[in-house]
Amino acid sequence: MNTTLSITNGSGFQVTEFVLMGFPGIHSWQHWLSLPLALLYLLALGANLLILITIRHESTLHQPMYYLLGILAVVDIGLATTIMPKILAIFWFNAKTISLSECFAQMYAINSFMGMESGIFLCMAVDRYVAICYPLQYSSIVTETFVIKVTLSMMLRNGLLIIPVPVLAAQRHYCSRNEIDHCLCSNLGVTSLACDDITINRFYHLALAWFMVGSDMGLVFASYMLIIRSVLRLNSAEATSKALSTCSSHLTLILFFYTAIIVVSVTHLAGRKFPIIPVLLNVLHSVIPPALNPMVYALRTQELRVGFQRLFGLGENMSRK
Repeated sequence: MNTTLSITNGSGFQVTEFVLMGFPGIHSWQHWLSLPLALLYLLALGANLLILITIRHESTLHQPMYYLLGILAVVDIGLATTIMPKILAIFWFNAKTISLSECFAQMYAINSFMGMESGIFLCMAVDRYVAICYPLQYSSIVTETFVIKVTLSMMLRNGLLIIPVPVLAAQRHYCSRNEIDHCLCSNLGVTSLACDDITINRFYHLALAWFMVGSDMGLVFASYMLIIRSVLRLNSAEATSKALSTCSSHLTLILFFYTAIIVVSVTHLAGRKFPIIPVLLNVLHSVIPPALNPMVYALRTQELRVGFQRLFGLGENMSRK
């Protein structure tokens, strides 16, 4: 094993870099996965940049709901860019080594963007709840100031709560192994290499998942239960259909995002027999949502489709057809 070591205060050896091996069990041909992953990454970048440009260009989209969608696009770009360039470098240039500081920084960024995406989904759920349950007060409650406040609060929450993750990982002693059977620096994947006790790392990882993502998920589904209850009270079938259509895109993405998190968690716990499954799902969960989110909104939101058509100069008349 090509391990880089240094002596630390006479207490033994300390690795100075990690080696990201990629997908366990398929190291010899994993480079073939680089093409679909690269295409997904380019799709995520292109689609989300198109969302941002369209929202900026089209004045009719200067509304809180689309501002939140723009923030989600920025988060998606950040999440995909945090992991995909390194993964492609591993596959194309065999650039498997990563320094401890870079690894811990990537660990922080991944957790921050994942938490931010969950938080933005919660903000969008609140936006839809107010729009459907309190339509007369919507314009006075959900304003640009509201968007700024909730965005800053989510950034502050994630920034502070996730700091202990890389800090605790950096405090562990890595004295022998430095090969990570993964494509990225996941918290448990890195700390599992430590020579000392990692109970506190596991505990904080679990507590953070329940407190942050778990609470977001609970509040999101609670808001949609209230939305559904309010919609079912409408006497008009047309009004019911219109109300549900306004949040169908958001609900589709929420179901995919949180279902994927649950699946990744379950497969990680049961991944000893087939370790490639949780690793592959973990990578896909970091690149598929950024590519999927703008496509779902583009297909299901008429105002956004009109904005795309105007941006490309197809004309307003064509966009109304």
